[in-house]
Amino acid sequence: MSQNSKDPIAAHLKQSLIALERANSDPALLAVAHAIAAAIVAALRAGNKLLIIGNGGSAGDAQHIAAEIVGRYKLERPGYAAIALTTDTSALTAIGNDYGYEQIFSRQIEGLGVRGDVLLALTTSGRSPNILTGLRKARERGLVTVGFTGPKGVAMGADCDHLLIAPTDDTPVVQQIHLAIGHGICDEIEQAMMREASPK
Repeated sequence: MSQNSKDPIAAHLKQSLIALERANSDPALLAVAHAIAAAIVAALRAGNKLLIIGNGGSAGDAQHIAAEIVGRYKLERPGYAAIALTTDTSALTAIGNDYGYEQIFSRQIEGLGVRGDVLLALTTSGRSPNILTGLRKARERGLVTVGFTGPKGVAMGADCDHLLIAPTDDTPVVQQIHLAIGHGICDEIEQAMMREASPK
């Protein structure tokens, strides 16, 4: 029996490290991440906002990223507009009850999203019906659509202007990659917005 099979924590850390190194050495993935950051910066500079959706752990990540944008990531600066559509239990339960669970995000996007906003959709599988319905509604309304998924979610690219695919098929590690890249994007957004705000 190998040492890693005896130690699930070490095995998980090793798997995470391999996936992170794979992501860091993938020029195409990094180019997509930079394009996503640029799209969000353009939206925020234009007075638009970032909407974020996800289920389960990805719902937690949606809230985490929204908090980094509205609060701060590393720099002291003004708050920027970001909303996780995973947090309003009255809206989620009313929409789920009245329209069905597939509509819990699309209905909020219909009410809150405007042309020029960005929708960030987090789904490890790329097949969650409520995420796909939300992306389609966002496209109808003229939002920039961004997807974070894993290797099984390639098909959701049909509904995304930008699709970032984590280089692992292990669901927890996909989520870790999403959050790590999300943090990097928050850093790039913050630095770009602060450069714009700095006196010339």
